[in-house]
Amino acid sequence: MKQVAQNYKSGELTVLDVPTPACSPGGVLVRSLYSLISTGTELMKVGESKMSLLGKARARPDQLKKVLETVQQQGPMSAYRKAMNRLDSYTPLGYSLAGVVVEVGRGAEEFHEGQLVACAGNEFALHAELNWVPVNLCVPVPDGVEAQLAAFATVGSIALQGVRQAKPELGDTSLVIGLGLVGQLVVQLLVASGVKVVGIDTVAERCCLAEKAGALLCSTPTTDGLAAVEAALSSASGGLGADQVFLAAGGSTNQPVELAAKMARDRAVVVDIGKCKLDLPWNAYYEKELDVRFSRSYGPGRYDPVYEVEGIDYPAGYVRWTERRNLSCFLDLIAARSIDPEPLVSGTFPLEDASVVYEKLSSGDLRGVGFLFSYDAAQGAGEGGRAAGHEPASAAVPPVEVSANGKATPRKAPVRRGPVAPGAPVRVGFVGAGNYASSMLLPHLAGKPGIELTTVATRRALSGVNAKRKFAFSEAVTDTSAVFDDGSVDAVFVVTRHSSHASLVCRALEAGKAVFVEKPLALSPEELDSVLATVQATGNDRLMVGFNRRFSPMLVEMRRRFGRATGEAVARYFVNAGTLGKESWYRNEQLEGSRFAGEGGHFIDTLSWWFGSDPVEVSTLAAGEGNLQVSLAYPDGSLGTVTYFVNGHARFPKETFEVSSGGRVAKLDNFKKATVWSGFRPHVARNLGAPDKGQRAEVEAFIEAVRTGGPMPISLASLAATTRATLAAERSLAARSPEKL
Repeated sequence: MKQVAQNYKSGELTVLDVPTPACSPGGVLVRSLYSLISTGTELMKVGESKMSLLGKARARPDQLKKVLETVQQQGPMSAYRKAMNRLDSYTPLGYSLAGVVVEVGRGAEEFHEGQLVACAGNEFALHAELNWVPVNLCVPVPDGVEAQLAAFATVGSIALQGVRQAKPELGDTSLVIGLGLVGQLVVQLLVASGVKVVGIDTVAERCCLAEKAGALLCSTPTTDGLAAVEAALSSASGGLGADQVFLAAGGSTNQPVELAAKMARDRAVVVDIGKCKLDLPWNAYYEKELDVRFSRSYGPGRYDPVYEVEGIDYPAGYVRWTERRNLSCFLDLIAARSIDPEPLVSGTFPLEDASVVYEKLSSGDLRGVGFLFSYDAAQGAGEGGRAAGHEPASAAVPPVEVSANGKATPRKAPVRRGPVAPGAPVRVGFVGAGNYASSMLLPHLAGKPGIELTTVATRRALSGVNAKRKFAFSEAVTDTSAVFDDGSVDAVFVVTRHSSHASLVCRALEAGKAVFVEKPLALSPEELDSVLATVQATGNDRLMVGFNRRFSPMLVEMRRRFGRATGEAVARYFVNAGTLGKESWYRNEQLEGSRFAGEGGHFIDTLSWWFGSDPVEVSTLAAGEGNLQVSLAYPDGSLGTVTYFVNGHARFPKETFEVSSGGRVAKLDNFKKATVWSGFRPHVARNLGAPDKGQRAEVEAFIEAVRTGGPMPISLASLAATTRATLAAERSLAARSPEKL
């Protein structure tokens, strides 16, 4: 299928051929009919992409802060590679469309094939021929509403949420500053609510358009124009001024904020909908005691993955107008002819012309308010509403059925794959190609002699396209079956979100593949039992988990110099985990497990590797939320402790490892410095380059095991023991008592 994409590093904007998205549970697959171009948000992104690196940094200070923290933790080269990996990738555009449902996922049965729907979301309602959209970002289009107008629903919801934030009443007078797409819709919504509206915009044509929609008067911000606006406001409000001011403008000027203060009445409401400069003049806002409010996108639910992706609705008794209910409300207003987006349509273009359209919009050669991409209507809905040439994605079927006693019944029992034929490459497939895979694993595989990257399967089409382009995969797909069912693939890397690891490992093992899965292997004892049952049922034990610390050259050398830990050794792993971003999927603990369940295996594995045995008891204490002290007892009397905290300073070293035994002490400082005190003077090793946490060595060891048919780099028993200990740490905390293993 075709999709609009942009490279944020080079500024290139193009229409790509990308894999068709799979229809996952909890949503529907929609074939686009029309998608709306956001001349504000999207053009701002397009403009930023053409800036220099310094300009991009200035435009996104939040991202610059993250880069600086990475420099402190991992060194400048590592930070640079990570930043360039993110920049030099195709990213999608679009967030508002109307189309036809062509496939219904499990849990989305409220929809049906052939149904006309409006969709929202800058990760889901993209400028693409096909999109998978979760249920809470998709609504049916009422009878009588054309698809072309339904494509305005998302932007309409932004305007609607802004109006709701102001709480206007019948007879109020409102001033709308900025009469672009959102501003025009705000005008229409206010007029439909019985509010008297006055507007300001730098473009005279937009002022005329708003007046045709019912505004009393709209003018440009010239001296005469502003005088006319003030006079109209005074006349409409009985000399009071605007009850509400809506800032729907963009740009770097502070004039909209200053005009708002000048033309608002005493104790009026000022609502920021756009992204304009907000340097509030204190005296002006204080003297009138103005109430400044922000309107966050489409409404409550926005940026909440539990609502948007998992489909968990907010009860109407607590949240009357969610983003989904705003979408439906806006479409109902169109159906009732209370508002009419049709006059806002300034042009409709085929998707293939996207790069030319954006260029003309950016240069000003194309003027107007609302622009749409159109898609081949003949492919909109075939027989029964199914997209032409599209077959439904196969449902996820568990590879084994595990009974209460832990016995597994596999769908099939393939012969375990042996060594690779002499002279033949190790053929590798990937499931998942996010930032970690792209920055920490794939660079150690791509272009290496004796390795062939075959197929990469990703949930988002552009992720696969980016991986294929950067690392020379033969194929990019969105259906994981293409990897598992390919008999020529020797090894599969599973680098997806934590909740999917165990099931994908089972599928890969059952398909006879050697498997490398990023930590964690499992999020529950039941998931771990399922993996082990699959190993037993299939006879395939070719499994590796990405516990990379034990492969770090600096840590390996430190252990060699330290020597064998001879009984009753004491070790501590000090982990400055840091705070999570508000949008991090790690925050969804109900689905993805806790942070320690996801990351703690790294540190427990390192302790067990150092001691040469697996723990027999785990005890956990907590200090506040997320700060853990996990103690592990080993068979020979040794004691290991993981101090895992989330409330430290962002630039403090992330990892410190210390161990003492038999008069010797060793310390690792964030993979930059290793010191061993043994004998007369300490031995110090320093790493002047980027910290090496062992990813390259672990990947090479795994590939060599696949190539030769030799043992996996870490035994299955050790992988299982580390996973059990990691999970037991949380049980110990909940029970407030040690957990025997």
